[in-house]
Amino acid sequence: MTDAARSFTGYLTAALGVAALTLVGHRWLHFNPTTIALVFLLGVLGISASWGLRQAVFMSLVATVALDYFFLPPIGTLNIANPQDWIALLAFLSTAVAVSKLSESARRGSLTAIERRQELERLYAFSQLLLSSDNPAELLNLMPRYIVESFPIRSAAISLSSRSDVYRSGAAIDGLESRDLQLVTLRGEPRIDAAHQVAFMPLRMGARVVGCLGVSGSMLSRQTLEAIGSLVAIAVERAGAVEKLSRAEAARESEQLRSVLLDSVTHEFRTPLTAIKASATSLLSAPSHSPEETRELLTVINEESDRLNRLIGEAAEMAQLDANKVEFRFESAPVAPVITEAVNELKQLLLQHPLEVRIPADLPNARMDTPHIKEVLVHLLENAAKYSPAGAPIRITAEAKANTITISIADRGPGIDDFEQSLVFEKFYRGRNQRVQVHGTGMGLAICKAIVQAHGGQLGLTSQLGHGSVFYFSLPAG
Repeated sequence: MTDAARSFTGYLTAALGVAALTLVGHRWLHFNPTTIALVFLLGVLGISASWGLRQAVFMSLVATVALDYFFLPPIGTLNIANPQDWIALLAFLSTAVAVSKLSESARRGSLTAIERRQELERLYAFSQLLLSSDNPAELLNLMPRYIVESFPIRSAAISLSSRSDVYRSGAAIDGLESRDLQLVTLRGEPRIDAAHQVAFMPLRMGARVVGCLGVSGSMLSRQTLEAIGSLVAIAVERAGAVEKLSRAEAARESEQLRSVLLDSVTHEFRTPLTAIKASATSLLSAPSHSPEETRELLTVINEESDRLNRLIGEAAEMAQLDANKVEFRFESAPVAPVITEAVNELKQLLLQHPLEVRIPADLPNARMDTPHIKEVLVHLLENAAKYSPAGAPIRITAEAKANTITISIADRGPGIDDFEQSLVFEKFYRGRNQRVQVHGTGMGLAICKAIVQAHGGQLGLTSQLGHGSVFYFSLPAG
């Protein structure tokens, strides 16, 4: 309904209301002047609350005429015989107009309060949307759309002094020209064009202007526009600060990892090289060693050479996995034969540990690269044997869960505390209490994790100090 039609409907309702009250009070209930005046006042109050001041004043005038013609003597004429009736009539008219103004003021106050509450709700919802992303580029692309979704406007645009792009809610420019946005950014003063329903508001961070917000299609209050601009500026600064902090943290972690990597590689390479160098020097400097001593020194050279070769091989494999240069040949295959092959390969190492294997007969096949999954099992079984005391049992289980096959290896070793459980899968990391007791490179679990993730599975750990550990990994059912 248009404003003109709504206004006409209000006037018509007021006139019909006076006619109805007059008919009831004059013909059927025979109201006296005081009673009908009070009834008319109630009607004026209702019209004022429902339609507005103009319709209420119109009803007051019509009601005054009806009161004079139908209820004040001489009835049936607009003449008034008693001068006191003039005072009563003027008092009624004045009271009706005053009541109309008060009701209109209360109605407008109520509407204003509702509008302010709705604006606060929209601002709160908008602020929550701004917290949904910490990526500045993504946030800038989303903010104009968030503004259009949160407030009754047609389109929005954002321009930043630090970026050349203009971020819009849609493809249409809709009066929000780039040069206008840049001009407001340079001047730092808002520009509001009510005739064309376009507004430009500078984005301020304190005294500094960081950009401009433009909206079109509806006129929001200046306070609302300033609040939106402040929220946008804060969100942009916050996202930028988070991005800088993330970069600084990534650089710090990268430097820390580089240092740990260098220390670990240096230590792991130096240990076998030192042993090889010492044994070779002893053989060259004293050729008169007994056959037993010579054999012992050659054994040290052989074992440390194997260790050095294994370290280089694992480092090369880890590098290939990180670079995604390892080719996996996936196939649907049963899990039991792979577990058996891994156990047979470590037969000598597992002699001191009772081994229990639990594999259901109806276990479905897994989608996997068999040689690489065997490598994962060998690493996990080797760790379980190395870190468990002699005679401690090792249990291997496999089960199907929600289209995945989960394989677990449980030991009765010393366990891993909560702090280290998140670190044992990192490259070159070795347990603080096991670095001297058990030789290793610290890359076995990192290799296992990369292989399992390449299969679309997850490698995990549950452990309790003094009660052992359970390493498990999942594979998609095939």
